[in-house]
Amino acid sequence: MLYFTRSLQARLEDHLSYFPVTAILGPRQCGKTTLAKQILTKNSRGSDAVYLDLERPSDLAKLSADPEGYLRSLEDRRVCLDEIQRVPDLFPLLRSLCDEMERPGRFLVLGSASPELLRQSSETLAGRIGYLELGALTLEETGTNTQDRLWVRGGFPRSFLAPDDALSHTWRENFIQTFLERDIPQLGIRVPSMTMRHFWEMCAHVHGGLWNHTKLGDSLGVTSKTASHYLAILESAYILRRLGSHTPNVKKRLVKSPRVYVRDSGLLHCLLRIPDGEALSGHPVRGASWEGFGIEQIAAAVPDADLSFYRTSGGAEMDLVIQRGGRLVTVEFKASASPRVTRGFWHALEDLNPEHTWVAARVPDPYPLTDRVTVGPLQTVVEQVRNMLG
Repeated sequence: MLYFTRSLQARLEDHLSYFPVTAILGPRQCGKTTLAKQILTKNSRGSDAVYLDLERPSDLAKLSADPEGYLRSLEDRRVCLDEIQRVPDLFPLLRSLCDEMERPGRFLVLGSASPELLRQSSETLAGRIGYLELGALTLEETGTNTQDRLWVRGGFPRSFLAPDDALSHTWRENFIQTFLERDIPQLGIRVPSMTMRHFWEMCAHVHGGLWNHTKLGDSLGVTSKTASHYLAILESAYILRRLGSHTPNVKKRLVKSPRVYVRDSGLLHCLLRIPDGEALSGHPVRGASWEGFGIEQIAAAVPDADLSFYRTSGGAEMDLVIQRGGRLVTVEFKASASPRVTRGFWHALEDLNPEHTWVAARVPDPYPLTDRVTVGPLQTVVEQVRNMLG
């Protein structure tokens, strides 16, 4: 399989040179293990590194009888613990070992759940651990000429690199089934897989729309509180993104319900039974899919920025508001080669007064609409946002 240089690599090396424990978190099959092994091999101490897959019985057995004794015997070596959510009881031990011998880069842990879901790690390793999020492949990593394939198939490496669209679709369907039947229960969550599948599909049908927990709960036959709980589960497992409403100091009635997106466009298309690019081109979700795809590209490029959307009851609307420090820029997404913006777009600019606004469209080259509004290809927009806020 072809391997990609991940944009997270430089930040990972910085973390390993500073934190005793570094955690790479992200969804299953996104490339965490591949990245970790590349770093362990590249590092001058790579030959001394120990990699343990906590889903492999032989590796798990090494930590079963006397985990403290075993890890103490490796105190001069870097230890990588993959799928750390399988053995959360290790976190207090890692803290103790780090306190006894504080050395940067002693442990590299990989997990498929957020720090909130792995609450024990944030509590026991506070001040000793640095978190990094690795998502699916991005356009920057795969190349501009792969945009349509990445959009249709999504960024999970095996889905993206499949020989054809049919095998890619099959891989994603198997991923969804495995995630629901095995991965969710392993996180200690007891929700029937079929129920979660229906909920996930409902979220796909309202992708990019306003979240209404009561409506989704009623459709699923559960309470609104339960629907919100399901959303939190998939959000913590890096499957859904909840985008909050931007609330500037303006005297207007704002829409404050969040928007919800399926983070990987390939999984979105699989859940909606969209097999290929031809089917996507005529599907009603095309515009919302492009919007979600673009948001994920920008989120990966400026991971420390605050992302939100803006909408008023009067019709002013902006797809993405990006804020870092005191700087603010905005992006509108249009899945068209001849994009047109609405009156609500211009009203939003008046309300928000951003430094600059981009319209990310399927155009070959950038061109200005005004001195502070530029239409451009998605990758150009991502680069410009990172240059301003990164």
